Amino acid sequence: MNAFRRTRLTLSVALLGLLAACGGENTKPTPVTPVAVPAAPAKPVKIGIALGGGAAKGFAHIGVIKMLEANGFEPVVVSGTSAGSVVGALYASGMDAFAMQSKAVALDEASIRDVRLFSGGLVQGQKLQDYVNAQVNNKPAEKLKKPFAAVATNLDNGERAVFVRGNVGQAVRASSSIPGVFEPVKIGQSMFVDGGVVSPVPVDAARQLGADFVIAVDISSKASGKSPTGMLGIVNQSIAIMGQRLGEQELARADIIIRPKVLDIGAADFSQRGYAILEGEKAAMAAMPQIRAKVEQLRRARAAAAAPPPPAPRCDEPSRMGKLMGRKEKCA
Repeated sequence: MNAFRRTRLTLSVALLGLLAACGGENTKPTPVTPVAVPAAPAKPVKIGIALGGGAAKGFAHIGVIKMLEANGFEPVVVSGTSAGSVVGALYASGMDAFAMQSKAVALDEASIRDVRLFSGGLVQGQKLQDYVNAQVNNKPAEKLKKPFAAVATNLDNGERAVFVRGNVGQAVRASSSIPGVFEPVKIGQSMFVDGGVVSPVPVDAARQLGADFVIAVDISSKASGKSPTGMLGIVNQSIAIMGQRLGEQELARADIIIRPKVLDIGAADFSQRGYAILEGEKAAMAAMPQIRAKVEQLRRARAAAAAPPPPAPRCDEPSRMGKLMGRKEKCA
């Protein structure tokens, strides 16, 4: 009888041990500490500036750049058409806005204008080419401190030409060669004239240089029912009218458009350079809240895209007995 009791007791203990070994939810796998995945840094916003043509109104570009730099939005790529290509070349060479303003104040108009009587009184443009090359220390475009593009019009086929390599002064000269005022510029086998005919504000060129946020500065004259005075003013406004529709389409691809109030400045009125710079400053400051908001929005979007994915849920697998009883995984 005692032997029977001992046998039964042994079987009971063994059964309890088996149940404990296979038991329910008390047996869980050892949790694995998740490894923190460092977030990849968000790609910085690459700001580009597209400087439009407008003859003497182009001094306004200096004021715009001055305010952008002062507020922490320094452009890292530069494109320019006509007068914008002159300012753009100097800026891309490494000059800041204050240095460019000093150059503008000291600029003698005779140092960039060379009229040749045997060509019908047209400006040759060689002086402008030499002046720009002297300011950039005769460096080719691809050696400037910032990526730079000068936009001109191919006179042979009417297509846009974007110069990003080679002789900076020659590219600026081609971009600034107002038809009927400047002689066309021969580069290679083609002739080139003012870029304002096809791209008054070169937004697309700034994108091609790698900018993902483009600030366009539009100083072009608009047809307003008021006739311009002087030959240069008439020609300049005629070019603006010709390129107006194309210009509107291209401007629509900019992130921000700044329009300094310089339309009353004559195309050849260099005496108004100080006023033009001031108007550029005022227009840029008026646009600053919009610039700040849009750049911040782009930065946040990039930070969100660069953030690591959320960790996968940790799941506890049921025991063998739990599986027999139909229990599922529990995930936290």
